[in-house]
Formats: sequence, structure tokens, C-alpha cells
Amino acid sequence: MDDRRGALGAHASAQAQGPRQRVRAQRAWCLYDWANSVFATSVVAAILPPFFASVATRSMPAHQATAIWGYASAAALAVTAVLSPLTGAIADRLGARKRMLFACVVLGASGTMALALVPWHGWALMLAAFGIAFIAFATGNVLYDSLLPAVAEPAEMDTVSSRGFAWGYIGGGILLAVHVALILWPKRFGLPDADAATRVAFATTAIWWFVFTLPLMRDVPEPLSEHASVPASRLAAETFGQLARTLAQIRRSPDLLTFLVAFWLYSDGIGTIIKMATIYGAELGIGRGSLIGSLLLVQILAAPASIAFGHLAGRIGAQRTVLIGIAGYGCISLYAYFLHTAWQFWVMAAMVAIFQGGTQALSRSMFASLVPRRQVSEMFGFYSVSEKLAGVLGPILFAVVTQMAHGGRLATLTLLPMFIVGGWLLTRVNLLRGAQRAQALDESGAAGR
Repeated sequence: MDDRRGALGAHASAQAQGPRQRVRAQRAWCLYDWANSVFATSVVAAILPPFFASVATRSMPAHQATAIWGYASAAALAVTAVLSPLTGAIADRLGARKRMLFACVVLGASGTMALALVPWHGWALMLAAFGIAFIAFATGNVLYDSLLPAVAEPAEMDTVSSRGFAWGYIGGGILLAVHVALILWPKRFGLPDADAATRVAFATTAIWWFVFTLPLMRDVPEPLSEHASVPASRLAAETFGQLARTLAQIRRSPDLLTFLVAFWLYSDGIGTIIKMATIYGAELGIGRGSLIGSLLLVQILAAPASIAFGHLAGRIGAQRTVLIGIAGYGCISLYAYFLHTAWQFWVMAAMVAIFQGGTQALSRSMFASLVPRRQVSEMFGFYSVSEKLAGVLGPILFAVVTQMAHGGRLATLTLLPMFIVGGWLLTRVNLLRGAQRAQALDESGAAGR
């Protein structure tokens, strides 16, 4: 699938709108980030892992619950990596990105609502509901991203995209703060205990996600399809064939390839910390209030820390700044091995907040500097899919070591090699040489047309 043609069709939709319509469409598009970020913040990172642990440990050891959560996270990510490009291709061919996004929202919100209704001993049903919701959430994000050219001119895209990210950060933080209050002081809200408050949190997340999606359905135009002539039987083959061709081209760009391998390693380590931190804390006996409250601290600190990382990158360069972030995460994995108390978990959360946003954002900008402009869509499509596939390894490794060691403490050290090797490979990348090669490929491609 040629993503550039799809982007041109979407861009035509943006041009067809009047100024007021485009502003309203941009607001509605950004509001979806506000809508779905609560799932990533409240469910995936903060509330569900310790709640799952509290349910599962009624019938199994705590370390076994940690391992099962790791396997489930890896499986959901792997399914998403396979489904995302295929779903995008089908939506593009049928001219149905909004309809398929809405289907993902309904499915994801339903899975989230099901978490509130799972029986007290139904940890397997809880994992099934989480898997459905997570796959729908991640697949829907691909469709949501593809709607950006339908609401913004090329010169506006960076601004609109950043605004959507900011709205998501604010929305996720606001609802998480409400959930923290519910879980810490349930009786003040007429709830019997923290478990009941947690179920209310799942239900409000589902409702929030669904309700704030509706403006997008109403105000964002459906991009014109540029692929209606492609037979449905060829969609899967063409989609994954394009990924293979992109990988073959990347292999001919040494700096880009080295950067990607480095990114896969350290990004997998970062993702594993995000997915496994709270359930590891629950295994250690840290209270649910401290676990969820520490994630709220991450929400509060991460934004100014990301800005500070951006300023630092302006002084010493993105590559050196990311290496500082990788070193920071290496220290976090070591620190987690010695973690015992709630206050130590709060310190670890603050450390994550300092390094998380800036490291990931600067990694994206480095990748962008290494790819040809005329292939940016397909390269970022490959970047997204490969990041998900690479992210499967960390949770599986964490789960295996947790099972073998009968606890997650030793498993925290499995992340250290990812940061060491990933950081070393990043030092081997010559960004200037890589950017010059990308420019040369652009010029040769333009000359060949």
C-alpha cells in the first residue's frame, strides 16, 4: 500500500473545508486523544495491573500473577502488530477509516466496561477483556493517526499533532486524579472499598472514551479512498510485502539500520518498565494507592521533564541527550532490583518521569532525520509495526525469569542488557552521514521520476 497516495486523498479533504470547519475538525480530532489516553493511563499503566494481581493472587502465588501479566501484555502487543497495518489497508481501500475507528472504540470501551463486571475470581476473564480492549485501542490509534491529513494542511500538522498529544496528557491526568481519589478514599464517595472504586474507574474510563469520541465522528471528514481498485484478496499480501520492501531498503542504509536496532532494544526496555512496574510493585506488597498515585506523579512531572530534555538536546544534540535517557533507564532497572518500600517506588516513578517523554520524543525525531522525505509515511508505518513486534520480547523475558526465580526482583535485571547494548549501538550511529544518505536517496528518486 502506498501511504503517500492515501495522505494526498486526506489532504484533499482538508483543503475542501472552510476555515471554521477545519478548526472545528481539528478540535474534534485532538479531542480523541483526550478520549483514549485515559485507557493508556488509568487502565494499562496505573490501575489494572495491581487490580489483576489482587484478583489473581487469590488462587496463585504473587510471582505467578506477575508472569501471567507479562505474557498477556506481550500477546496483545504481538496481535496488534499484525492487525494494525492490515486494518489500515482495509480502511483505506473501503474509505471507512472513521467507521472502523468507531468500531474499535465500541469494542475497546466494551472490553474496558467488562473489566468492571468480571467476577471476583475471574482473572482469566479479566485478561480476555484487557486483551480485547488493548488490541482495539492500539489498532484504533493507527486509524486515528491516518485522519490527521484530513483536518490539517501540511504546515499545520506538527502543531495539530502536538496539540492532540497535549490534550491527551491533560485528559489522562485529570481522570487518573479522579480515580486516585476514588481508590484512596472510597467511603467518601459512597463506595464500600477500593475494589469497588477500581471497578467504577474502569466503567468511567469506558464511558469517557466513548463519549469524547463522538465529536470526531461528527466533525472530522472521511478521507477519499485512493485504493478502491485494489482487490481485497491482495490487501494482506501487498501490505506485508510493502513492509518487507521497506526493511530491504533500510538494510541498504547502515546508519538507519543501526539506529533501528538500537531503538528496538532500549525502547523494548522502556516499554517493559511501563507495562510491568505496577504489577511488580503489587508483588512486593506495595499498596494500590501508592502504585496508582505514583503514576499520577509521572503524569505531572513528565511534561516539564520532556520540555527540559528538548532544551538539553538543543545544547548537546539529540543523540547525546537520548544516551543520557538510556543511562537513566539503566539506573532505574538496577534501582528496581533493590526496591522494597512504597517511598522507594515513588522515587522510581519520579525517575521514569524524568527520562520517559524526552527519550521517546527525541528518538522519533532522530529517526525522521534519517529517512528520505518522499518515503516518510511508509518508513513511519514500518517504525510503528516494528516497534510493536520488538516490544514483545521484554515482557516475555520478564515473565520467564519471574517464573523461574519465583519473583520479579531478578527479572528487573533482564532489562539492563537492553539499555547497555541499545546505548552502545546508538553511539555507532552517525546522524549527519545518515541524513546525507537520506537526502541523496530523495534526490535520486526525484531525478528518476
